[in-house]
Amino acid sequence: MKDQQGSNRISSGVIAAVSAAVVAVGGGVAWFTTQSSNTPTPSNPSAHIDQPAQPSTRQPANEQTPNVYWLRSKDNSIALVPQPVKVASIRPNQPLEAAFQSLLAGPPTQGTDSTTIPKETKLLGLKAENNEVHVNLSEDFTSGGGSTSMMGRVGQVVYTATSLNPKAKVYIDVNGKPLDVLGGEGLELQQPLTREQFQKDYPL
Repeated sequence: MKDQQGSNRISSGVIAAVSAAVVAVGGGVAWFTTQSSNTPTPSNPSAHIDQPAQPSTRQPANEQTPNVYWLRSKDNSIALVPQPVKVASIRPNQPLEAAFQSLLAGPPTQGTDSTTIPKETKLLGLKAENNEVHVNLSEDFTSGGGSTSMMGRVGQVVYTATSLNPKAKVYIDVNGKPLDVLGGEGLELQQPLTREQFQKDYPL
């Protein structure tokens, strides 16, 4: 009888020990699970990688130097004299547009250079492509002056328009219409105009 009770005690002790072990393991598992759930989840490593800067869509400025042409008396004649104008451009026609704005503003007050282009003249449009330059001026361009004055202002326009491409052909419009006759004396213009043609047909 005592052996049976001893066996029962041993069995109860074993059972208690096993139960304690199960509880301990279960508790450990529960603790590990809790700690795992509290551990911050690693973020996406790629989110911390600096992305390369995207290239700018704006084109870098391209500096060009067109010339503005003034008139200067020389040996009983009139010469076309260039004055360089540096322009940092980002548009194709911007250098010549800047040159014409300088031309229409007139030469420096001090100096021997002059212009026969009326100061009220405005640039209404300019386009240069395919070895052609189209210049659209306001009607003020046609006012005042004799034949020498007219030839001088045409020369200024032709040479300034071709300062980046001396072989280009120039078309002069006034208020959007081709200029065929200039001034009260009727200076006829055979368009397109070139430097070579101007030197031949309109000597200053």
